[in-house]
Amino acid sequence: MGHQWANIVNFLIYLGVSLPLLGLGIYLFMLTTPYKEERLIAAGDEDDRRQANAAQATAYDLGGKILGLSLVLASAVYHAVNYVDLIIWGLIGIIFQIIVFYIFELITPFTVTKEIPQGNIAVGIFSAFLSVAAGLLLAALISY
Repeated sequence: MGHQWANIVNFLIYLGVSLPLLGLGIYLFMLTTPYKEERLIAAGDEDDRRQANAAQATAYDLGGKILGLSLVLASAVYHAVNYVDLIIWGLIGIIFQIIVFYIFELITPFTVTKEIPQGNIAVGIFSAFLSVAAGLLLAALISY
């Protein structure tokens, strides 16, 4: 039974480290965009088509970023030898997830941070898939 309590404590420690890391990653992503995701999503009034599209594009984009970050952090949890290792790899994953987004921003023929608030749902979906794909790749890289 004592071993089980040690596992529960370990679970709680890793949870207490990984959830704030996820929150930090989301915060940093939201900090680096020129628009306020929470406002765009909340303003998704169905009567205004452009606003509704902007809310939907933003939700896809931010949701993809959250999934991508979660994949990276899940791999960091799985491969970490202790919670300090988790913090280090989690921070590295967050930084590279943001870098990948801005590389994407530079190489596409459109500007993601301009298209999403304009209601371009396709760009929001594409950006979400890119974030998930980058998260998968970064998660795999953590294992080496």
